[in-house]
Amino acid sequence: MPGVRDAVEVLAKALADNPDAITVTETQHKHVTLIELFVASSDIGKVIGKQGRTAAALRTLASTAGEKEGKQVTLEIREGR
Repeated sequence: MPGVRDAVEVLAKALADNPDAITVTETQHKHVTLIELFVASSDIGKVIGKQGRTAAALRTLASTAGEKEGKQVTLEIREGR
């Protein structure tokens, strides 16, 4: 069964024009799993979406998938490294 990180990565790569620039990291902070999605500056608008709807949907998906695994998950979208 794929993890939350993998699901976020697959969806972000499907949204982006430059999927090779997508990187996803997962770190633990106390009882919260932080997933950071790094996106190329040219694709940041596509990943965030109009009025942040796509970003909100990605965060909801990550949170729900995390609950299924017994984790509290937070998704942060950042401009690429």
